[in-house]
Amino acid sequence: MSVFTPLARPELETFLAPYGLGRLLDFQGIAAGSENTNFFISLERGEFVLTLVERGPVQEMPFFIQLLDVLHDADLPVPYALRTTDGQALRELAGKPALLQPRLAGKHIKQANAQHCAQVGELLGHLHLATRDNVIERKTDRGLDWMQAEGMQLMPHLDAVQQALLQGSLEEITQGKAKILALPQANIHADLFRDNAMFEGTHLTGLIDFYNACSGPMLYDVAIALNDWCSDDTGAIDGPRARALLGAYAALRPFTAAEAELWPTMLRIACVRFWLSRLIAAESFAGQDVLIHDPMEFQQRLAQRQQIQTPLPFAL
Repeated sequence: MSVFTPLARPELETFLAPYGLGRLLDFQGIAAGSENTNFFISLERGEFVLTLVERGPVQEMPFFIQLLDVLHDADLPVPYALRTTDGQALRELAGKPALLQPRLAGKHIKQANAQHCAQVGELLGHLHLATRDNVIERKTDRGLDWMQAEGMQLMPHLDAVQQALLQGSLEEITQGKAKILALPQANIHADLFRDNAMFEGTHLTGLIDFYNACSGPMLYDVAIALNDWCSDDTGAIDGPRARALLGAYAALRPFTAAEAELWPTMLRIACVRFWLSRLIAAESFAGQDVLIHDPMEFQQRLAQRQQIQTPLPFAL
């Protein structure tokens, strides 16, 4: 179970009292997290999620609170920081930054169809439109420079096939960095995987886990989402699902010529980012009771992305 910081009931009750949400009925650690500690919290006045932030500096927490307030005000189905009766949103519990948020309806899906993907594309479009004209600046700590530095460090740990695949991608990042950073920007989720979206049937009811959110190219966010939602079991892109996601997104925010040109590159870079972070996690948490996602999944996807058959829907 990925509960890095266990909690005792008395300290939790003390923490929750200032919200004025009634008595603590039950709490349960959430096993799905791989970076932060999360608990389901049942109080007399509803269901909530408590997050203890395990990664990242405390001074960046106001960014997440502000971004989620903006998205909540735009009527997007996102969690947002609840305030105590004296107006505090960011607090501390067990020595960690802590947020209490409403628990969103719905559940994660394992098998995505074209309807699910269209909903994801539409939500992503709304998210970008809500912030692109007033971007809240935050540089990601896992951007292009991080990929190049970590990639070179990990290179000696890889076999010859893996090294060739990664080396080609790192060279592509070097060659394309200036063009990538010049793409249209907004605030991006940067982690829109199936385990961060909630559905009731084919209706998307919630988008969670914004702790990788930052300011950056909107196309990168689209590539990250498509690589997860629209990949088949071999890692290849499923055409109907990809066209559904891209079409729904483009109906809200049409893609630019520069984005169409860099689309194959961005799909590969989005694979590199998660291949590297999973390799690092597998090495760091080996033998521990922590959820570790399979790095091979993104190695396979990166290999499949060397040729792209699904272009962006771009009108000349």
